Amino acid sequence: MRRVLVLACAIVFVDTSFYAAMTPLLPGFEEEYGLSKTAAGVLAAAYPAGTFVGALPGGYLAAKAGVRATVLLGLAVMGVSSLAFAFADSIVVLDGARFLQGIGGAASWAGALAWVAAAAPRGRRGEMIGTAMGAAIAGALVGPALGTLADVVGITPVFCGVAVVGAALAGWALRTPAAEPEGTSTPRELARALRDGRVAGGMWLIAVPGLVFGTIGVLAPLRLDDLGASAAVIGAVWLTAALLEAGVSPIVGRMSDRRGRLVPSLIGLTSASLLMLLFPWPDEAWQLILLVLLASPTIGTLWAPAMALLSDGAETVGMAQGFAFALSNLGWAIGQTTGSAASARLADATSDAAPYLLLAVVAMVSAAVLARARRTAPI
Repeated sequence: MRRVLVLACAIVFVDTSFYAAMTPLLPGFEEEYGLSKTAAGVLAAAYPAGTFVGALPGGYLAAKAGVRATVLLGLAVMGVSSLAFAFADSIVVLDGARFLQGIGGAASWAGALAWVAAAAPRGRRGEMIGTAMGAAIAGALVGPALGTLADVVGITPVFCGVAVVGAALAGWALRTPAAEPEGTSTPRELARALRDGRVAGGMWLIAVPGLVFGTIGVLAPLRLDDLGASAAVIGAVWLTAALLEAGVSPIVGRMSDRRGRLVPSLIGLTSASLLMLLFPWPDEAWQLILLVLLASPTIGTLWAPAMALLSDGAETVGMAQGFAFALSNLGWAIGQTTGSAASARLADATSDAAPYLLLAVVAMVSAAVLARARRTAPI
């Protein structure tokens, strides 16, 4: 089990590092290509849009061909997309490379997390998923540093290096024992699974932090740039925020194993609703930096219990774990794409305050619904 967990952690770490490298690079691309907030949001949303497209095919592949084949395909696509990103000379190519990376990430995540879920006892599933999420968050920690390095030494050598690391991980996966394919689910079985409260609730609880982080990931770096923060400072802020979030994730996963999946979820939703009310108002860089550092670990408490809740529901209704994490990818992709693109468009049309205040309402309503569900059917 430990060997599988370490491999899964390495896979999601590298994929998330590539994804999060965009944060400090976004203001530079905005200037180089003359991007509006909407266009910058499209670039940021290209990865989760690719994940949306690749989520169900990735889950199908994990269930039909097995977790190892799915991981290998995802890593191969990541390598190709990182090379495309390294040599891109237009915003269209950059958008396409990020979209392709999202498709590969959907396969990598579905395969890696299904590999972990199959190896972990149910009583430790939240902890193991939380550990993998901690590694992914650590990737989000390294990603801004990677982007800052690319800003200094050049995008080409840095992202060619990402492709090399992906090839090394593929070699590692080939040498790691994998569970047998679980078999696919029919569309009718998937529809029935979505009627289960744990599956549907888990997807929504993954989509909400996707919405929040997608919005913050576009609007906050651009606002910090307006307030005079450099790419290095922006990278350092996201690095520190991810470090805090990575430390919290395994602890929250263990809490969800012992006290139920909904307790930490309520904490995350309540925190999100309060913090979103504060985000529109900073007029100095240090104030916005402080909010980002507070938001990341508190809202990040949703990831591990939500994924474990979805996995529990999938097991109960007899759905393959590969499909469970495909639905997880789908929930994240919907939230992240909407947060990145729609929030940027709304901010362009009105102000940054509008998407933040809308997210506060979403989090408040979600917390109220979850509190009622916990009283009627504790999970």
